[in-house]
Amino acid sequence: MTSMLPTESASARSLAGLVPEFLGVLRGAHGRLGLTPVRSVVLVVVDGLGSANLGERSGHARFLSARTGRSLLSPVPSTTAASLPTILTGAQPGTHGLVGYSVLDPDHDRVVNQLKGWDEGMTPATWQRSATIFENVTDAAGRAVAVGPDAYAGSGFTRAVLRGAEYQSAASIADRVEVALRIAGEKRPAFVYVYIPELDKLAHSHGWRSDRWLAALEEVDAQLGVLHERLPHDVGGLLTADHGVIDVPPERHVLFHAGSPLMDGVRHVAGEPRFLQLHTRDAAATASVAAAWRDAEGDRAWVATREEAIGAGWFGDVSERVAPRIGDVLVAARAPVAYYQDAPATLTARRMIGQHGSLTDEERRVPFVRLGAWG
Repeated sequence: MTSMLPTESASARSLAGLVPEFLGVLRGAHGRLGLTPVRSVVLVVVDGLGSANLGERSGHARFLSARTGRSLLSPVPSTTAASLPTILTGAQPGTHGLVGYSVLDPDHDRVVNQLKGWDEGMTPATWQRSATIFENVTDAAGRAVAVGPDAYAGSGFTRAVLRGAEYQSAASIADRVEVALRIAGEKRPAFVYVYIPELDKLAHSHGWRSDRWLAALEEVDAQLGVLHERLPHDVGGLLTADHGVIDVPPERHVLFHAGSPLMDGVRHVAGEPRFLQLHTRDAAATASVAAAWRDAEGDRAWVATREEAIGAGWFGDVSERVAPRIGDVLVAARAPVAYYQDAPATLTARRMIGQHGSLTDEERRVPFVRLGAWG
């Protein structure tokens, strides 16, 4: 069974619209998203807090829920490696080049992890192809600061996505809020990015409906209330997320093995469990692999060739240099399932409960919460 592919509109209210919005209001213009001119901006990104997640647990986040506007749309795939660069460059994955969690490095014919797999073969300054908001702000003589956990301070992903930022480490959510408030209180115009990864980590390990996830949501809600109340009158704040999350228990895993007909003609498996990116041997294999996956999984996944996905606008405008990084065949889960190779190497990953990456509303719609001068 096959299903029609979702299509992307270039005019969608998306995370890619934030950078031009912020640069505009810092220059004295009114933004298309309804934001007004301010001296400085504080952007808070809560990893994994989708609009559906926040809505279902609104009683545990009364401050944020009372201030949530129309959702924004995360890029495809709905994963941190693709979404954060979209938030911080204003470009879609087909332009900035980080097209998934794990992707093909065409120059070396290998699959690389975009969050952790950086080495001499992947230079952050050139692999991520778009200018960041930090570079734009510092070019305009403003201060550009990223605030997050110390563990991320020098990573390859940080150097690619936060290029141009002054990185300040802060261990707890409360500590990060205090750093943001201190910088926002300075007279010099500034853009401050605050990253909160705690909810996403807890969703992966315990599920987003777990008590631990809810406790962390309550902490986020309380600290964002503090940020809102203490921001100077001429500083605008905004909270959003890179993606939402759904829980996929082990009984909803779909396993495939090396000898399966689904793998006949597949050279590399990249992507992630809800958004597989399959790289094939040749064009003939691409057609047969796509047909096999549509026959087997078309009732619970969108299956598209690279050309079909690009034609549907999934990755935005796709540069010639970026296109080979995208899978020849893409398998995007519609149902609450996750696809794994049946191999010892995936056993650890298969313990993950919270999942994301695909095109469903639960994974792609994220909050738009105004704070400070915009609240």
